[in-house]
Amino acid sequence: MKARHLQIEEDNNLFSLIQQRIQLELDVKGFSFRFRLWVKFLFYLGLSASLYAILFWSMPSYLFLLCYVLFGWVMLLFAFNFAHDFSHNTVFKKSKWNNLGFIAIYTLVGAHAEAWRERHVNSHHFAPNVMEYDTDLQITGIIRVTPDMTYRWYHRYQFVYACFAYSLYSFYWIFVKDVLMLINKRHKGEADWKYFMSFLLQKIVYVGYLLVVPLLFAEQSIAIVLLGFLLMHFVQSVFLLFTFFMTHHVLETHYPCTDEKGIIQTSWLMNQIRSSNDMHPFSEVANFVLGGFNNHIAHHLFPHIHHLHYPKLNKILYRTLMEEGIIPNQTSYFGGVVSHLKLLRKLGFRPKV
Repeated sequence: MKARHLQIEEDNNLFSLIQQRIQLELDVKGFSFRFRLWVKFLFYLGLSASLYAILFWSMPSYLFLLCYVLFGWVMLLFAFNFAHDFSHNTVFKKSKWNNLGFIAIYTLVGAHAEAWRERHVNSHHFAPNVMEYDTDLQITGIIRVTPDMTYRWYHRYQFVYACFAYSLYSFYWIFVKDVLMLINKRHKGEADWKYFMSFLLQKIVYVGYLLVVPLLFAEQSIAIVLLGFLLMHFVQSVFLLFTFFMTHHVLETHYPCTDEKGIIQTSWLMNQIRSSNDMHPFSEVANFVLGGFNNHIAHHLFPHIHHLHYPKLNKILYRTLMEEGIIPNQTSYFGGVVSHLKLLRKLGFRPKV
């Protein structure tokens, strides 16, 4: 995909310089990395397991609902912090162990692992925010997040109804979008029996442990359990989509165009930098919570490096870029929410012909 970008020697040399400095100044294989990785894994595993176990205690309904929502949110953070790195093979040396960890965690959050990785690794990472190449832009027409998307009259109000639309996303992703993708792949002859069985088993495990088991064994009414499941999805969805959208869709991010031959009109390096947004890029706390999603420029340039290294890597990256007069896009988390909503409002106006 790099061949589909403009080959600009100055940018190629700059990327080589960044790589050289990172190799010289950043230790990515030390004992400290493995220790911190295990501590983080045990923290998220223990917290999520504890919240799930608490669902089966005797408690008032409002506490059950709170625990249900918290469990869903923590599991999403678990996926942020581990499934994403597993998908890029940055945890284990052998890809089969990374693949196993990736599928296991994605199964627990309900998404079909193989379908997501195909879109994310093989499309989005190579050309983010490029309409013809980035499959992450192939979303519902309810929200217009790029200047090239078809304009509809209701987009004028999208900055108002966005939160409601976002609150339905994880439910839609798990129970509708994944099914439609499976049907499409089977229609094209791209989904063999192994792909179909992996889809079926992952969905059965998800529905079984997170809905059927609580319905059978939690000391709550059926209505309360179903309400907890829905509330969990609402909170997961809003947090998930705002976090995802803020990494690429704020006022400052760019949307590269292509020419008639399909060549992206910028270099690969500048495509990654200009179309991504960082949130608290030097903060160890933000990195611990968001699993490197807040360091999105570094992740797009170096997806093979684990996110635990990103705060230190960013010191090298930002220093080198600023020496060349390049200022990376950067917001706070809540500043990113505001900027994203302002972008939706901007894109809600009919484009001038």
